[in-house]
Amino acid sequence: MLHPAIFIKDLHVSYYGNEAVKDVSLSVDPGHLVGIIGPNGAGKSTFLKAMLQLIPRDKGEVQVLGHEMKDVRQKIAYVPQRNDIDWDFPITVLEAVLIGTYPHLRLFRRPKKQEKQWAMECLQRVGMQEFSKRQIGELSGGQQQRVFLARALAQKAELFCLDEPFVGVDISSEETIVNILKELCLQGKTVIVVHHDLSKANDYFDKLILLNKELIGFGSVRDVFKPDVIEKAYKGHFSFMNEMGVTM
Repeated sequence: MLHPAIFIKDLHVSYYGNEAVKDVSLSVDPGHLVGIIGPNGAGKSTFLKAMLQLIPRDKGEVQVLGHEMKDVRQKIAYVPQRNDIDWDFPITVLEAVLIGTYPHLRLFRRPKKQEKQWAMECLQRVGMQEFSKRQIGELSGGQQQRVFLARALAQKAELFCLDEPFVGVDISSEETIVNILKELCLQGKTVIVVHHDLSKANDYFDKLILLNKELIGFGSVRDVFKPDVIEKAYKGHFSFMNEMGVTM
């Protein structure tokens, strides 16, 4: 029996009594590239972090690949928002990517030649092999995001979760990242991306999760990316979407 990549039932998160995510239930099959969209303050990042148990949830059931999170954590790669990362930490590009190999190492074992070779292959895949000895803080925003995608690839994960990966990223890096994410889905992996640019949603994703604290829509891009559905989430921001050149 093929289990859903993600199964969520009645997920609820609040901060100091204020609801951030309200009773969200959905199921995502493997092999999809899923965008989480919604207005600012809609709970998109909170939903992703609660799903991954990075923040506490009030209630709700979450299963990944048919198991509890604690049993499959090494199969999940998470790329946080860039402003959540300490870019001054003294670490090279190669060292950053090697961190992705740690979940598969035996206890107290350090990365060896085999892991370093694999890390370089992941850097090559994102076009960053020539920067392997650079300090991570010396890179541009797009280069940094490529490196963190390489770290996720090094983990050999089944589920990839990225929080706003295209913020502060150049067009070339964005295209590289999107192409790799699509390749991962063709390999049967599942990719979840918190995304704010509605004008790209139709090109980047095959499924959408539309949030505004509660689940407004979930399904194929064709089913969710409709004026009446989007309007329910954005409530007055619809004219702003038209100014962005979003076509329905």
